[in-house]
Amino acid sequence: MIRFDTERAIAEALKALPPPHLEAISAAEDRQASLTKPAGSLGRLEEIAVFMAGWQGTVQPAIDKASVVVFAGNHGVAAQGVSAFPPEVTVQMVANFRAGGAAINQLAIAGGASLSVVALDLDKPTGDISCKSAMSVDECLAALNAGAETVTPDTDLLIVGEMGIGNTTPAAALSLQSFGGSAADWCGRGSGVEEAGIARKVTIVEAAVALHGPYCTTPFETLRRLGGREIAAMAGAILAARMQRVPVLLDGFICCAAIAPLVKAQPRVTAHCLAAHCSAEQAHARLLEQFGLDPLLRLGMRLGEGSGAAVALPIVRAALAAHNGMATFTEAAVAQAL
Repeated sequence: MIRFDTERAIAEALKALPPPHLEAISAAEDRQASLTKPAGSLGRLEEIAVFMAGWQGTVQPAIDKASVVVFAGNHGVAAQGVSAFPPEVTVQMVANFRAGGAAINQLAIAGGASLSVVALDLDKPTGDISCKSAMSVDECLAALNAGAETVTPDTDLLIVGEMGIGNTTPAAALSLQSFGGSAADWCGRGSGVEEAGIARKVTIVEAAVALHGPYCTTPFETLRRLGGREIAAMAGAILAARMQRVPVLLDGFICCAAIAPLVKAQPRVTAHCLAAHCSAEQAHARLLEQFGLDPLLRLGMRLGEGSGAAVALPIVRAALAAHNGMATFTEAAVAQAL
């Protein structure tokens, strides 16, 4: 099991990111070239199959264990009216997840994935980032490890989602601190706030980055000061997945903002990730551009919970079904192109 016991452990992990298996990539590319279809005719499905081969280390990868993990946390900044919903909805939605009544429950079933929910100190909101750090050192390490502990080497594909009223505000702050621009570039409607709510978010994000920015000298400090428990947990899970060569389907804005400080420090950290979709939250496209990732889907979704990634999971399954199940030209006695 991967654990990050100190801030230094995060920095060391970012310096020691394992690469994909190049031999498996080459073998998978050779298999694609031998299948009964014109070269490149399955488009990105071919790329997905080769990607999965590289991270699973086999010419014919499979998804026997797809895992969706939803992390939940509460935010002190929610008291400033940055969400269309009150903070108690976080607890209520965790109960809904566990009862099987949320969108992600249905989408995980449809994609053939298991679903687990990790609630992180919901009775203890983080600090209001506009005037104090979100978490202490120990709290941030605990959240990172809560995420890391959900990832096991036998996981074939990981999806991480979140629930946390007000969490688009810390996500915007993390994005601004990591990639610059203006607070307005990173603040959107989130759960459905109107223009006045967006204006409040902009002011809060500006104040948070002005206060904490000079001290955000490492990815850990950025997450600790500007993030949240569920956000840090997602970062921990995605980094732990990389250390174990587990491929990840990235969800929406919050999920990507969680690793923005890691990407800023080490752009290669997303090499084991596919961008599942581009959400309707306008800042998500900006993050994907910074990450250099092209989303598989654009469906106008903005729910979070890992929902967009769960919708994309059947596409990955389709890519592997074609890659593994098609006959080669030799097997089918079909003449190849001249």
